[in-house]
Amino acid sequence: MAVAIVIALLVLGSIAFHILSPWWQTPLASNWGSIDHALAITLWICAVAFVSLNLFLAWSIVRYRHRAGHGAHYDPENARLEKRLTLWTGLGIAGMLAPGLIAWHQYVTVPANAAIVEATGQQWQWGFRFPGKDGVLGTANVRHITPENPFGLNPRDPHGRDDILVESSELRLPVDRPVKMVLRSKDVLHDFYVPQFRAKMDLVPGIVTYFWMTPTRTGTFEILCAELCGIGHHMMRGTVIVEKGADFDVWLAQQPTFTQLMAEAGSPPAGVQMAAATPPASIAPNAGGTR
Repeated sequence: MAVAIVIALLVLGSIAFHILSPWWQTPLASNWGSIDHALAITLWICAVAFVSLNLFLAWSIVRYRHRAGHGAHYDPENARLEKRLTLWTGLGIAGMLAPGLIAWHQYVTVPANAAIVEATGQQWQWGFRFPGKDGVLGTANVRHITPENPFGLNPRDPHGRDDILVESSELRLPVDRPVKMVLRSKDVLHDFYVPQFRAKMDLVPGIVTYFWMTPTRTGTFEILCAELCGIGHHMMRGTVIVEKGADFDVWLAQQPTFTQLMAEAGSPPAGVQMAAATPPASIAPNAGGTR
């Protein structure tokens, strides 16, 4: 009896903690309401299963407790019960998988009008890159990384010469414009995560990953690394500022290009004179990516 009471109290305590808990999702700041819906459906299915199974367990302990003159009935096989369990388990799993698969399909299907931004992770900081007027990110590889070229851009790729480089951990994005986030790591596994965007993806060394989103409200949000990446993992934070398009365009035009940075270092890209390229006035549509 005591065990049954403890189980029942555990169920009631869990429900009360969920209702009264101050820890919950941050207000949504992107187009990914479908991710919230998928999470809510999963939560409800798991809640129904948790409450039902534990209350059934508590009832069974009371109903079939040991009593003098009562013996247990052994039933080695029960096809009817097994079919019911298989059916309800299958429906529960399908109910959790279907919304997530739909959201995932949307998550990796980038709109044609999405702009492109690259986030580069390393122990333990972020860097960002925007395409220039050509709308194409130049190729990059860790083999090209030098003190003068920390992003590892290919100096012989003409598409990279007008790329805009942001060496700080502050990223700015325009509100209500779809953006394809291209993700690259210089060293180990990292994960780009902004809780208010509900968007996250691993940065895998040697592989270019991506997702897309549309920021839906202005504000300042924290960028976190959601993958344990070493002793300084807790310090790998950044900031994304979502602002009006005109303000973003002004900020972007003030950022240096790859050609400008290399010229300042006295080592311009191959085939480029020391004159610096003019930064674009606004973010360009997605016409390519890191290769």
